[in-house]
Amino acid sequence: MRHRLIDIHTHHPRPDVISPRMEGIHPWDAEKGLAMPDFGECDIVGETGLDYHREVDREAQKRLFEHHLLVAEELAKPVVIHNVKATEDILRILARHPAVHRVVFHGFIGSWQQAETIIKRGYSLSFGERSLHSAKSREVIAKMDKRRLFCETDDRPDISIEEIYSEVAKLRNTTPEELLEEIRNNYNILFAKY
Repeated sequence: MRHRLIDIHTHHPRPDVISPRMEGIHPWDAEKGLAMPDFGECDIVGETGLDYHREVDREAQKRLFEHHLLVAEELAKPVVIHNVKATEDILRILARHPAVHRVVFHGFIGSWQQAETIIKRGYSLSFGERSLHSAKSREVIAKMDKRRLFCETDDRPDISIEEIYSEVAKLRNTTPEELLEEIRNNYNILFAKY
């Protein structure tokens, strides 16, 4: 590929791959009372959101999520969402913050109906290695609007972003190069100043 790949969410940045800097407190840490980071130097607020699979107080997660959204509003920055079994509550909370419209649901694993609801709100979906193991998510990848699509490696150091692009491109019946151009357009829109 002649252009650098984009990995929208990774814990293992590479110098040859574009990876936006994130700051935030993960919902798993919502009860720990951690000091908020300095959001001034980050590109994206997050990852933030709700995880109803973990034994973490849900009200604490919601308060933390709301705080992150207020920061994103104030600084006019995009948000990366962590969502596990909490789509309805996340969408309800996001609806209270209409100024936060540049939103990426990372590591999406879910049905076409869930994806369609998220995309209709103007939000994007990102897919990583775990997403590719889900038949439902593979269906979403194949048929979703290309203007709402991103790829990621998340916390997997053993999976390359090249592998993710290759698999996603196959599902979409395109080439990795064409997929990169689509994602590059989406990335530019995500970071456009409004």
